[in-house]
Amino acid sequence: MEKKTGVFVCAGCGIAQSLDLESLKRDASEHVQGGICREHPCLCSPEGIAYIRQCMEVEGLNRLVIAACSPRVMHDVFDFGPGTVLERVNLREQVIWCHAANDEDTQMLAQDQLRMGIIKALECEPPAPFSQDDFSKRILVVGGGLAGMTAAMETAKAGYEAVLVEKSDQLGGYMKSVHKLPPSGPPYEELRDFDLQAQVEQLLATENIKVYQKARIARISGGPCLFDVEIDVNGGPVAERVGAVVLCTGAVPYDPHKLGHLGYGVFPDVITALQLESMFTSTSVVRPSNGEPVSSVAFILCAGSRDPDHLPYCSSACCIESLKQAKYFKMSNPQTPVYIFYRDLRAHGHYELFYKQLQKDGTIFVRGTVTGVEDDGSGGLIVTADDILTGAPVTTESVDLVVLANGMVPTTAMGEPFKAQTPAEGEETPAAPADSIIASDILNLQYRQGPELPALKYGFPDSHFICFPYESRRTGIYPAGTVRAPMDWARAVEDAAGAALKAIQCVEMTSRGGAVHPRSGDLSYPEFFMQRCTQCKRCTEECPFGAINEDEKANPLPNPTRCRRCGVCMGACPERIISFRNYSVGMIGNMIKSIQVPDEYEEKPRILVLACENDAYPALDLAGIKRLSYSPWFRIIPLRCLGSMNLVWIADALSKGIDGILLLGCRHGEDYQCHFIKGSELAQIRMSKIQETLNRLVLESDRVRLEQLSIADYPRLPEILESFAARLEELGPNPYKGY
Repeated sequence: MEKKTGVFVCAGCGIAQSLDLESLKRDASEHVQGGICREHPCLCSPEGIAYIRQCMEVEGLNRLVIAACSPRVMHDVFDFGPGTVLERVNLREQVIWCHAANDEDTQMLAQDQLRMGIIKALECEPPAPFSQDDFSKRILVVGGGLAGMTAAMETAKAGYEAVLVEKSDQLGGYMKSVHKLPPSGPPYEELRDFDLQAQVEQLLATENIKVYQKARIARISGGPCLFDVEIDVNGGPVAERVGAVVLCTGAVPYDPHKLGHLGYGVFPDVITALQLESMFTSTSVVRPSNGEPVSSVAFILCAGSRDPDHLPYCSSACCIESLKQAKYFKMSNPQTPVYIFYRDLRAHGHYELFYKQLQKDGTIFVRGTVTGVEDDGSGGLIVTADDILTGAPVTTESVDLVVLANGMVPTTAMGEPFKAQTPAEGEETPAAPADSIIASDILNLQYRQGPELPALKYGFPDSHFICFPYESRRTGIYPAGTVRAPMDWARAVEDAAGAALKAIQCVEMTSRGGAVHPRSGDLSYPEFFMQRCTQCKRCTEECPFGAINEDEKANPLPNPTRCRRCGVCMGACPERIISFRNYSVGMIGNMIKSIQVPDEYEEKPRILVLACENDAYPALDLAGIKRLSYSPWFRIIPLRCLGSMNLVWIADALSKGIDGILLLGCRHGEDYQCHFIKGSELAQIRMSKIQETLNRLVLESDRVRLEQLSIADYPRLPEILESFAARLEELGPNPYKGY
């Protein structure tokens, strides 16, 4: 199809008052072959949109360049259908709002930015969504506890079919041993009954839910809408095709045998919260040592939690469970002495009212660190602690029972760490080894990166990013409930419903050929020119989402429905054989080459900024919105992820005569904020190889710099940009100018 391009320049928001639009249009017209270049006073208005559509119809335009506001705004307004290539050029936030009006340098910046936008539009092709006839929209739920049953029920209510797999012969999980639940309604003072049997019966009677009990997942292959699941049921295999997976396998109590310093395993009357709950369920609450009724009790909270020698994290539900169990005793006999030893009592939300009610009931709360549990010599137990509030040691009277609120460990952390394959002799060590993957036996994924979900440092396979709850590093697999993070029953119910909705969103997006977060709806996917592939395995090693497997000859085997369109594989490939129809190495390279670089005598440096679209680019927008000014020497190109940066762009820019290159990406480390997991970290690793390029070109290493920032760091941007510009002035012009 002939490329017919229309460039539309907006005169609103102060653009016409700050730039010479006639000069801008003349320059743009030179690069639009057979197209048009028009101006409108307000392109985002109904009249402006109608004008664009009229021009499309009359001129037969199939490519549009909108030079106006940031591409991060007005998405719904500037929507001309999937068959039209649309490129937005940011003249407002990153040109006129942060640079001097009617200034020569500001005009040159606008011309360069528009020229790069035109080049990109000319290089783009409308994406062709990936699709197959055998896509499935069914949801697999692994685990039949409270979270799993909730996820399956919510899936069915939404009109989708759920397949639930439970390893035991009964549904309910932890709830089978629960006597009562904490309060969930006003006045939040009384415990709640829970009819597990009724919920199980309702689930089993729901038409859209297929249940496998006494079953395990033998293997899962494929990707979203194409997951092939083999289920081992009573020793026999059953095959199911599903679209997404909700992981609800829950957590288990921390091993109390590791808590000997608190008396477990030393004294028979030191038990765990789960053991006490089972006593109340069986209505036999007696001392294990002699079978006599319990007349006094002490609870020790954070037993193994928030402890660097055991579980370094808070297990969230322990405080509420202990308050609930204290209420058991007060309901049975209000005169029963009940002690609760705690560090910080985390009774959040409406549970605060329940906590206050326990105080009124006469429960004795001691804030301090327990220093010992001893036998009083007559069969009773004495708990001693350092009281933080008084600064003095505290000793209980003799109690019949000590209950340890031991924390929770996700079922995904019960195995040994899975190590990525060792590279063969002569190969590079993988840049992003999957050594955080736990080799448990839950999902048995057929991924080269490992059989289970990668986890955070505490073993929970949660999202690394607070904006993306339920997301894991395996596209289409969503953990929920206590396997995802420590939580109480009420939050687990909400969590399961949320994960079910994310799974449904995933199958709907995938069935249309679109990506899930953070490039939601992106219809592009990577294409491989295999004739030049050298089987280096960089793409398979560095993909953060396991979207590329390998065959027996180490050729990449893409799984398009797993892909999140970050472009990390594109940046990793030394042969540049991976590209997207609307994002490629050649496209960005040509945009860089279109920048007009003045010769050294004009003393106007040119600095290229490759900015991650997730944090760095919006931070630049915010700087403009706040009218923070910085040098107009910078030319900004947004990248899907800094991990998609290919080293050839650095060579292209420097050989073009550009004086410096600033890479702006997300933070990484303990508080990892990269939307694509490893993007900015991989970019930093590649930075070490840039030195080789600079040495080959006989250029200073300071001409390339990487800065990490979050969107909230926008006030720092002028300082970052100006300090880099000042350093380049010290170095002097790039000697390649004019060549």
